Amino acid sequence: MAKSWVSLRKGIIGKKKSRDGAILLWMALPFILLVFAFSYVPLFGWIYSFYNFKPGIPLDKTPFVGLDYFRILVTEGREDVIRVLKNTLTLSFLLILCSPLPALLAILLNEVKSKRFRKIIQTTTTLPNFISWVIVFSLAFSMISSEGLVNKVLINWHIIKEPLNVLGNSGTVWPFQTAINIWKNVGFGSIIYIAAIAGIDNELYDAAKVDGASRFKSIVHITLPGISSTFFVLLLLQVSNILSAGFEQYLVFYNSLVSNKIEVLDYYVYKLGIVTSDYSYATAIGMLKTVISIILLFSVNYISKKARGTSII
Repeated sequence: MAKSWVSLRKGIIGKKKSRDGAILLWMALPFILLVFAFSYVPLFGWIYSFYNFKPGIPLDKTPFVGLDYFRILVTEGREDVIRVLKNTLTLSFLLILCSPLPALLAILLNEVKSKRFRKIIQTTTTLPNFISWVIVFSLAFSMISSEGLVNKVLINWHIIKEPLNVLGNSGTVWPFQTAINIWKNVGFGSIIYIAAIAGIDNELYDAAKVDGASRFKSIVHITLPGISSTFFVLLLLQVSNILSAGFEQYLVFYNSLVSNKIEVLDYYVYKLGIVTSDYSYATAIGMLKTVISIILLFSVNYISKKARGTSII
């Protein structure tokens, strides 16, 4: 009798878990369909790189050119591709170097005792993430352009004699764009680390306090190890998107004075495909970006697995 009751109980629990799993699957299904529709269905468009595609002409009546556009990519267009890849990798690498900043902000916010002050700082640093890049450019232009407020104040105070053209200075475009990106996204990025810190057992901090550990030592020996896994996962995802440096930002800040330093791969593909209507060549370059991103993702994942023993793939 007891065995039959145990088996019956196990069967009920198994059916409940199966039902719960089915409910979760149905809840995730719309997001899976969205990912499939916007990430995998467009891959069929790669076929245009093998045709001399012109809008309005059916594909079956479009001349087949094979690998001609890939030959152009490695011959005639090699210099331009290398230039935009250099810009893209440099800007992405600078952002990767600054990737610990959201974690640092989260740790500092966690150490603030005043909840009111912590909420004010968190709200203030998070709000820029929701501001459009067009608005950000308008603010930057009104503040630091050659006729902006900052230059007028510095000239009136006799600190400088000639206005500084930060938006048109190709020598400072990389650090300036990195600083703008950090200002806009560091607060929102810190939310993930705040959630990771909240998941650390408070008893660890209590035990460290009893043992006489200072707040700094508690951060080093408890907080940092507690968020390290989150940091490495986000770093891995950031490296996998290293060629997606941020199209909208560089589109609005683009001008002829800084074009050689700010033209990233996404903007180059946009210019070829939309501005010059060279859809086939733009598709070929987009395929190159995808292949390089996949190689980088699996390479970093392999390094993470060898170094830390864990991976996300």
